[in-house]
Amino acid sequence: MSALIHLENTADFASLIKEGVVLVDFYADWCGPCQALGPVMESLADSYEGKAKIVKLNVDHHSPIAQQFRVMSIPTVIIFQDGNMIDRPIVGAYPEDFYANVLDTLVEGTKE
Repeated sequence: MSALIHLENTADFASLIKEGVVLVDFYADWCGPCQALGPVMESLADSYEGKAKIVKLNVDHHSPIAQQFRVMSIPTVIIFQDGNMIDRPIVGAYPEDFYANVLDTLVEGTKE
């Protein structure tokens, strides 16, 4: 079983991002690049279990959240730390190393 979290309830989003490092993948089932990014998110969830949360958010099911963060294109990845958005959204699909480098910086920074 993967550590990947699929957002089920819009109301849970705020509490999910409130503490720690959380990577949120805004996607849709019909989006080809989003599907390609799926295995990357699964792998990141396993690699960062206990260090960061990896969340998939379906924009078709949770459009108010997508609108709140101005998600215009998918896939879009937004990383939060203690409830605050870090940097700007990452639009498009990138290799796992790209996301891992960003997560490593944040996860290592929380240890100090």
